[in-house]
Amino acid sequence: MNLSGSKSRLVASARELTQKWSETRNYWRDEKSREFEHRYLEDLFIRLDKTVAIFEKLDEILKKVRSDCE
Repeated sequence: MNLSGSKSRLVASARELTQKWSETRNYWRDEKSREFEHRYLEDLFIRLDKTVAIFEKLDEILKKVRSDCE
């Protein structure tokens, strides 16, 4: 299981989404854009941060398990 690779892909995708959203906001600046950001993106980024932290913790646990089994 390669958690660090999965975590890296997730982080890269989040960065890309952040960049694309920032570019989109240059053109879409009305109440609906703020609603979209609040309704979908804010929660998504909070969950992504938590998910990355979980990936890191799982990676630590797996390293310990591997070490203990040697």
